[in-house]
Amino acid sequence: MVSSVVALLVSHDGGRWLPTVIDGVRAQRAPLAAVLAVDTGSKDDSADLLEQAFDEVVLAPGSTSFPAAVELGLERVRERGQLPEWIWILHDDATPDPGALEALLAAAAADPGADVLGPKLREWPSLRRLLELGVTITGTGRRETGLERGEYDQGQHDEVREVLAVNSAGMLVRRTVLEQLGGFDPQLPIFGNDIDFGWRAAAAGHRTLIVPDAIVFHAEAAHRGVRRTPLTGRHTHYQERRAALYTLLANARARALPWLVVRLAFGTVLRMIGFLLVRSVGEALDDLAALLNLYAHPGEIRAARRARQDRAVAEEHARSLLAPWWLPYRHGLDFLGDLAAAATNQAADVAERRRAAAAEHAPASTVARPRQSEEDELFADDSGLVARFLTNPIALLLTLTVVVALVAARAAFGSLAGGGLSPTPAGVGDWWGLQTETWHPLGTGTAVPAPPYVFPMALLATVLGGSPLAAVSAVFLFAVPLGMWGAWRFLRVVGRLVVVTGAPRWVLLWGSVSWALVPVVCGAWGDGWLGLVAVATVLPWLAHAALGFADPEGVRRWRAAWRVGLLLALGCAFAPVLWVLAAALGLVVVSSAALVVRGAVRDRSVWGPPAAAIGLVPLLLAPWWIPAIQRGAAEGLLLDVGRLPVPTADTLDLLSGRLDGLGAPWWIGVVLAVLAVLALVPRATRIPVLVCWIVALVTAVVAALLGLVSFSLAAATAPAGLGVLVVVLQGCFLVAAVLGAAGFATDLRSWRRAVAGVLGVAAAVVPLGGIVWWFGSDAAVTDGIDTDIPVYMVQSSEEGPEHGILVVRGTVEDGLTYTVRRGDGMTVGEDEIVTLTAEDHDFTDDVQALVSRPSPEVVDQLAAAGIEYVVLPTPADGDVAGVLDSASGLVQASAEERTTRAWQIDRPLDGSQLDGPTSWLRVVLLVVQGVAVVVVLVLCLPTVNRRRSTP
Repeated sequence: MVSSVVALLVSHDGGRWLPTVIDGVRAQRAPLAAVLAVDTGSKDDSADLLEQAFDEVVLAPGSTSFPAAVELGLERVRERGQLPEWIWILHDDATPDPGALEALLAAAAADPGADVLGPKLREWPSLRRLLELGVTITGTGRRETGLERGEYDQGQHDEVREVLAVNSAGMLVRRTVLEQLGGFDPQLPIFGNDIDFGWRAAAAGHRTLIVPDAIVFHAEAAHRGVRRTPLTGRHTHYQERRAALYTLLANARARALPWLVVRLAFGTVLRMIGFLLVRSVGEALDDLAALLNLYAHPGEIRAARRARQDRAVAEEHARSLLAPWWLPYRHGLDFLGDLAAAATNQAADVAERRRAAAAEHAPASTVARPRQSEEDELFADDSGLVARFLTNPIALLLTLTVVVALVAARAAFGSLAGGGLSPTPAGVGDWWGLQTETWHPLGTGTAVPAPPYVFPMALLATVLGGSPLAAVSAVFLFAVPLGMWGAWRFLRVVGRLVVVTGAPRWVLLWGSVSWALVPVVCGAWGDGWLGLVAVATVLPWLAHAALGFADPEGVRRWRAAWRVGLLLALGCAFAPVLWVLAAALGLVVVSSAALVVRGAVRDRSVWGPPAAAIGLVPLLLAPWWIPAIQRGAAEGLLLDVGRLPVPTADTLDLLSGRLDGLGAPWWIGVVLAVLAVLALVPRATRIPVLVCWIVALVTAVVAALLGLVSFSLAAATAPAGLGVLVVVLQGCFLVAAVLGAAGFATDLRSWRRAVAGVLGVAAAVVPLGGIVWWFGSDAAVTDGIDTDIPVYMVQSSEEGPEHGILVVRGTVEDGLTYTVRRGDGMTVGEDEIVTLTAEDHDFTDDVQALVSRPSPEVVDQLAAAGIEYVVLPTPADGDVAGVLDSASGLVQASAEERTTRAWQIDRPLDGSQLDGPTSWLRVVLLVVQGVAVVVVLVLCLPTVNRRRSTP
């Protein structure tokens, strides 16, 4: 018996596909009772094509949804008095194979219990790639086909089986079932209505089969964005995601609904993070908009659930057809793998293009030489990895250097405090408090903002379990290994840019180890200068990112701008003077480019990326820069971070890469400077070596200008921070020496090769001498800081800021100074705030009155300022102690040292004077900073597009 079938074809602006679709419908081997077409306001020739091909065409406005179009077709079928057994639904971008309907009807005849049948969907126009063989949905709303991306049809899935749903393109459904279920849901105008319909059918006890012998070729025009309609708008992903969430919420079991609501909210946040990681900001916002749209209109979900409630007689059967619970987690792992692969492929692509550019511009004699094989690279493929590692002296020496560095840095495993480093706070919440507060209860209260390095340190401490000590220890412990890794990557790329074979690996080993030891031999590591240690670690990574400015493609130059800007902001957070140097270098580089290549400045993609990178720093550090200037603390923009006094640097220090009175012997640094001078000899690499010397010259000029500046602070007079300039100069010398060595290696004249060998022996003094000195030096960063304050007072001060301790040092003859200790004392992040805070003259007058002519009113004012104890550390001045002994309102307190005197203020404590106004400007700047960091991170990341490509 032949079943009666009416084909229902829905069209909207499908003129490019309709001729083929019409031919496919006419070529069906199974008979059709009628073909009914519904055109929804097409602006092309779709309606004309349909009227020429078929007798019955229903014209509807462009706002007609797909469910409404199907309903219009059913009404016309009923009006004509036709009662077909089957309705065959077709899209205008889906052409059926001549045997598609025949195979569907054959499967229906073989299984009379089947009410919905669907064909195998293949991609059009490729015709071989599989799109769907039935679909289901995961607990997170993902449309699941069970196919691999780009999988070809080789008959591997050719078996008839029951599924949750089939695509509406080619769906064969019993007319009675379609009418009984109310057709497709009007709340799903274009996407997701097939899964919702299949779920409702399964819950009502109907069976849906996939018939692989029936083949339909589908262009997926709406999904791919090839065709936009009033229903999809410009945000196809929004409509798809809203449909998925609606389907889950409308069909889920009642007892699972509360958990599903929470899960989808958290899942949306995770999906947004994933989209941001692959720089798909629009899709992230579409996900959020879809969730908010549904959660803001709960009545829609309630109405949908009520409509489904009476028909749900087989919920367990429908649940068995859903995707497994673990599938979303597998997809998450796949995404992370794709992201890692994208980053790796992008890095390999950049390296390959740089090698190609180097080969294109290299001299013929150089190109003729055989290039170092990929199998001989340090980090090659995994085959024989262990064997190659054990037989590779470079790999062994690098590993040995890392082990030696970790052993030499063993002091970082303990508590670090001393020299330029204050103790770390008790918990990471203290750092987050400094970052977010607009008024700090330090000293007598201050609105000076927290230094910018507090933010990255707080993030690091949070990742490491909330321990600030672990964060500081990690910076000191891994500074050398991370610096060596970054220097190896940078020097390898630089070497390949100037010599096609690249710098010899022995030279790369020497250069990377020497650079990693710069913060050690200059004295910053041992004396606890956290900022210089951190910036020395970041600099080679920053330099590597800056190489992207030389990329021939403008798009890649702009992407390099975001990476450079982010790394430069990180470096400036630890060493603010770095921004001044970067601005000066940017000006010199752009000016030189304008002189060498006339007209280059007219191209915005030439000067724009470096300008954007430099301009990003004030934006990313705005919560510090703007309030610092506003609060009269602009000196912080030119000071090194850490405790006073900061180390200085004279001409010899700059040349030898040493901070004043710190670091390894000066002659080790002079050897490096001499090597940089001799690097000018090889002609092959003379130009890039001159570039290094130009950078060094600009750095020296900036250092000379800043050396003329000093700042009168409340506590002392401090010079401008030259530490980072010392580090940069060492980097310039080192890169020049590496390039010079590469030039000597390419010179075929034996005498120069002999000279290179002698210089290589001398160069070995730099890293070896640095390591030997490091092992034999005493690190001041482990000495701790003696407070001379009794323990019980310290414990009391930790109870709150109103339990402050006034510490008066010095003598009447030589002069007295005072400090105020609150909480757990001065910790990392607070030094710069207190240093840059202007003197509170009223409080100074109260202290002067206290030590000279104390009165009850003065004691009351100190108590109101949150002072509980007054301490004269050893050796206490007898005259001052006698005055305080006789002061009314002061009670003598015990002290651990005999020569230390202490008094307790016998007044009710009041810390209200420590409270200050909220700066809404800084609150806004913190929000702007957070948004800017996220945006820049997204712009820095590689792009991964998991959607199918447009045919």
